[in-house]
Formats: sequence, C-alpha cells, structure tokens
Amino acid sequence: MSKINLAVLIVIAACSLANAQSPANAQSPASNQSPASNQRFELTARASEIDVRAGQHPELGYVFADDKGKPQDIQHAVVDTRVRSRGQLVIWLMGHNQGLFERLSGYGLHAIQPHYANRWFGLIDATARDDGTTLGQVRLEAATGEDFSPLVDIPQPDGLKHRSLQFVKWLAKKNPEGNWQQFLNADQSDLLWDKVILSGSSHGSTTAARFAKHQRVARVVMFCGPRDQLDDWQGFPSATPENRYFGFSHVLDGGWTGDHYCRSWLMLGLAKFGPLVDVDETKPPYKRSRRLITAGDVGGNDKRAHSSVTPGGSAIKDAKGTYAHEAVWRYLFTHPVDQVGLSVEPESDCTMDLRKKPSKR
Repeated sequence: MSKINLAVLIVIAACSLANAQSPANAQSPASNQSPASNQRFELTARASEIDVRAGQHPELGYVFADDKGKPQDIQHAVVDTRVRSRGQLVIWLMGHNQGLFERLSGYGLHAIQPHYANRWFGLIDATARDDGTTLGQVRLEAATGEDFSPLVDIPQPDGLKHRSLQFVKWLAKKNPEGNWQQFLNADQSDLLWDKVILSGSSHGSTTAARFAKHQRVARVVMFCGPRDQLDDWQGFPSATPENRYFGFSHVLDGGWTGDHYCRSWLMLGLAKFGPLVDVDETKPPYKRSRRLITAGDVGGNDKRAHSSVTPGGSAIKDAKGTYAHEAVWRYLFTHPVDQVGLSVEPESDCTMDLRKKPSKR
C-alpha cells in the first residue's frame, strides 16, 4: 500500500522568524499550548479513506482517482497553534489555496477544504440550468446530501455537510493539538454550525451563499460571486442573518460586468449594511460595508480579474511586489459581523432581471 493510501500526510510548518512576522501571523500567540505544539499544522487525508460510505459519481465527473490513478479526493486542513484561536472554522468550497490557508491560520482560524460532489455544473442541460430553480436546488443537494433536485442523486455521505463533519472528526483524533473537537457537538453527530465560516470563489462562493440560506452559520465570505443569475434563491428568507455575508469582486470580472454579482448582493440584502466600496480608494474598515470591489491592474484581462481577488498568481501586487489586498482578506474573515455600515439605496444601474440582458458567462 502506498504512503498516500495510508491516508495521512501531516506536514508541520517550520516556525521560522520570517513566517512568524508575516502579515498573516501578526496575532498574539496562543498561551495555552506547550512549546512542542506551537506550530502551524497542515494536514491532508483522502475522503474515501476517512469514510467507508463515501461513493463516487462518475456521471458528475466526481471520482476518487483519475485515469492515471492520481487521487482526486485529497482534503486539506490547517491550524496554527502559535496564534490565539478565534474559535471558528472556515470551510473552503473550492480547490485548495495554500496562500489563503496560510492567511486564515494566521488570523487564528481553523480551515478545511473538503472534497464533495461539486462537478455537476457544466453537465446540466441548458434548458434546466436556466429555468430559475434548478441550479439552486442542485447546489443545495450537493451541500446537504438531501434530495432537493431530481436531476442528481447525491446521498448524504457525498455531500459537503457530511464530508466536512467526517473530516473534522478525523482531525480531532489525528491532530488533538489543533483542538478541532471544539467544532463538534456533544455526540459528534454534527458540526457546531454557529462556529463555521462558509467561503469560496466563483462556483464555491455561490454554493456557500446558497447553503447559508438553508443553514445558519457564523459568516459567509464570497469571492467573485455569487452567480446563478437567473435563479431567485438569493432573495429567499435566510437562516444566516444578512449582515454576515461579505463579498469581494474585481470590476473587470465578467460576473461583475454582467451584473451577476451586484444582483446577488442586492438580493441578499447587503445594501442595508453599506455602499459599494472600492478597496483601492478606501482604508479599512471599508465603511464597514459587505460589498467590496477593486479596479486593480490586471492588464485588462477579465479571466485574471476573476481570480485576482484571492491569494495566488493572479492576485494584484503593489510596487514593492507584495499583495495589495492583505487588509481586505483579513477584513472579510475577521471584521465583527455586528459592526455594519450605513444603509444605502440599492444601485439603480444593476440589472435585476437578467433574462432581459445578454448573459456574459
């Protein structure tokens, strides 16, 4: 059996002085840890090896290994015990982003990236996709593993909710130094969702928002999203209070120029908590708004604009070569949710009925 099939890769990040002084780690160290456990723990495990009930869905492009045998169900987690814990767990709903996870752990947050049945989007017939209800229903089934859509069959063990629970239970056993136990209820039958931050980019941000409508959580952080621009679920009553949704987009992103994001933000009720704020022109705390935008230089490339709002190769850097939006990322994940900006009228130049406007997918 290969090392990866033994299920566990636990990487303990070195406690270098440079890392300790980086912007992501500018927090007071945890005081209740022994010197040996004061480290950043990066952990990975395969979803198929954590839970024997986990299944594959090749009809959705959802498999545990590709044609060459490369694992596709590796899940990531991080916690930095040198940093005072905020007692919250970020569930990231897109592919693993090392730079983002380093920052999240530096803010005192725990973070996981679960593998779940999320590759259905491009496989839905266009007629159903654009009928105004299908996308939201499929997203909710993928998140919960409950029967919300007749177009897919995603059982509980393969949904985001259950995958996240199983991963945290595994982490609580394998990494007791990380105190993952704090996110489980008494009998470990569910996560304590009031301690969970749902976050993602693009497709992931849309699913995060849809699930938060259904499940009350501590916060939602939406990068380059949400979309589902012909659906109406964004305006449904929300289990998660409206002031807990935070969005960040680039103005050249096709989802922004096509009014997909501004429409979703208005339907989510975010104008109640502040105006659209250009983070390049406004200092933190960005008027305490939930709707942040940037016009940073991406060379006019809308594809780069789409991914420029998270850490990575497309992110915008300043003249010194450092990320321009470090303060924005910290704000999105740590600004107190009860501190809100002044309510404004919804912007009149955002098209709300996108059936009357050509869609820029």
